[in-house]
Amino acid sequence: VMENTTVRGVVIEILPAALYRVQLEDKEILAYLSGKMKFNRIRVLLGDQVDIVLDPYRGKATNRIVKRV
Repeated sequence: VMENTTVRGVVIEILPAALYRVQLEDKEILAYLSGKMKFNRIRVLLGDQVDIVLDPYRGKATNRIVKRV
């Protein structure tokens, strides 16, 4: 069974279609907002620290932003 891993990163770019480029310790990834964050209209701005659930299969833009710190 593959497990989801939660990591913390910093938003370095806001892209169209609600995608975000996030800098982790060693790399940059693409991430999208989770449904709860969209539903509650939580805004993520440039430079915000966010918690991200990484996709265990490492697909493109399948990492989910779950919390704004």
